[in-house]
Amino acid sequence: MIAILNRVVGYVEDHLTEDIDVADLALSLGTTEYHMRRMFSSLAGMPLSEYIRRRRMSVAAADVVGGGDLLGIAVRYGYGSTEAFGRAFRAVHGVGPGDVRRDGGPLRTQPQLRFRLIVEGNTPMDTRIAELPDIRLVGHAARVPLIHEGVNPHIQAHIASLPADEHLRLKALSSAEPAGLLQVSADLDPDYTEGSELTYLHGVAVGEGTTVPDDLDVIEVPAGSWAVFRTSGPYPAALQSTWAATAADWFPSNPWRLRPGPSIVAILERADDFSTATSELWLPVERA
Repeated sequence: MIAILNRVVGYVEDHLTEDIDVADLALSLGTTEYHMRRMFSSLAGMPLSEYIRRRRMSVAAADVVGGGDLLGIAVRYGYGSTEAFGRAFRAVHGVGPGDVRRDGGPLRTQPQLRFRLIVEGNTPMDTRIAELPDIRLVGHAARVPLIHEGVNPHIQAHIASLPADEHLRLKALSSAEPAGLLQVSADLDPDYTEGSELTYLHGVAVGEGTTVPDDLDVIEVPAGSWAVFRTSGPYPAALQSTWAATAADWFPSNPWRLRPGPSIVAILERADDFSTATSELWLPVERA
């Protein structure tokens, strides 16, 4: 995967003034758009679309300073008007093209990325591959913003709004793996952009024969392979570190890639105050 991401960066660099079809690019590199976007975002710390925009505006700045026709520059970099180009330019540099022409800056340059894999080998990941049949994830769903680090207060509030006996009712419905109460994240932005909305479901997994009460939300999940990562420690920091490590260490070193589908967290054990926990992170995968 590291080699693929470096080829993505090289392709972007060679086609900054062209419309880049990310789906076709992924296909030509022997991977999927979904996996490529998620791995790029996790390792680069920004979505691929944002990196392309930053690189375009970094290179376009030289043309702006050089005094070329602004409309011609805008069109060259894929914008239909100087206004649209100016908004993108300001979003990256903090000032408009006219300011840069007059003052020569300030400019915020996005360097060309280079991905490298450093294998330390001193923190083995407790991982297994599980095959699941068709399942349904049922419970109470809400739309919440994605937060990469720390407790998500929107998810916290959603869970707190449920009465205590509702957790017991959900637990009683659990009839499939992963067992027990689950934290489900679905409909994630492929770029994994912080602040983007996702569907969070607090619920359980049930088999096809289970009758689901009408008042519960349902996410249908087709049969497939899952990579299951077990982690223990401070919650949610240890879990979030494990998710980051899957992109930095596990996927580049193993013949699997992410496929579209929800990510699932099963809490196996936890402290009374939830300060620490042992959990499993379930990610839908397929052979690379």
